[in-house]
Amino acid sequence: MAKTVGILLADRVTAGLIVEHKLTGPLRYFPENPENDDALVEIPADGLIELLCKKVVAAAKGAKLDGVGVGVPGLIRSGVVEEAPNLPQLKGQNISETLGAALQKQGIDAPVTIVNDADAMAAGLAATSGQLDRLIRVWTLGRGIGYGRYPFSEGVWEGGHTIVSLDDKERFCGCGGRGHLEGIMGHRAMRLRFLDMEPEEIFAAAKAGDERCVAFKKLWHKSLAAATATSVHMAGPGKFYITGTGTAFLDIAMLKDYMQQMVKMSPLIGYSLVVIEEEAETAVIGAGVTAEQAAAGR
Repeated sequence: MAKTVGILLADRVTAGLIVEHKLTGPLRYFPENPENDDALVEIPADGLIELLCKKVVAAAKGAKLDGVGVGVPGLIRSGVVEEAPNLPQLKGQNISETLGAALQKQGIDAPVTIVNDADAMAAGLAATSGQLDRLIRVWTLGRGIGYGRYPFSEGVWEGGHTIVSLDDKERFCGCGGRGHLEGIMGHRAMRLRFLDMEPEEIFAAAKAGDERCVAFKKLWHKSLAAATATSVHMAGPGKFYITGTGTAFLDIAMLKDYMQQMVKMSPLIGYSLVVIEEEAETAVIGAGVTAEQAAAGR
């Protein structure tokens, strides 16, 4: 039986032992309080590596591991974090190498695989639904916009920065780019756009009939539909999961209507949109599954 440790490094660290694609034992957290969502930003890169190492040791409980998988928000290539807007101290860090070395000092000799956190979520959804043989894509709606896909394929895959507008005024994305999906749908971008309103207030005002907010609600849904339709046209139909805190604002009927307007080729219409609750456990499982497959050379 393959044994791996999966870790999600997002607002906080979540780690668990994965055996045969299932969580075994309790999840390990840092910080314990989920409302302390800025704690990791204050920890230097070396401190984060040490923290991850401790969580792996605690989750493994002496078991011989086949691999360790870590889901990290940002642009990840060959074990290196090339860009990490939410955890800037990790930019340029080769986590595969440094965490692997730290684990060896603790007697754990296992390959470390680093993936984007949204890709870890996609792998977790594939594993928990028994669909490891199918293409799965996931949108994570929150402070930023995450895009993950399974199976993993070489590339950048920064779907949150898909261009969905040519309007010169659309410059609210945290990366500074124009017309990006995240610059419309991300919580940070919405706050910058409205200044005096929180995202919840924007959609409440739209429900009450405020014209400006109603127009934005349509733009928000059209943008997600455009990015999803682009993925369908590039990679084909399939299942799209939508998760994250931003799903509270989602009108699935409106999204489907816009999708129907954008995807017209009959071979591409066989896509589906599924809204699910965001669970760190799923991404932890996905990180562990990714590590297992990487170790097996898949």
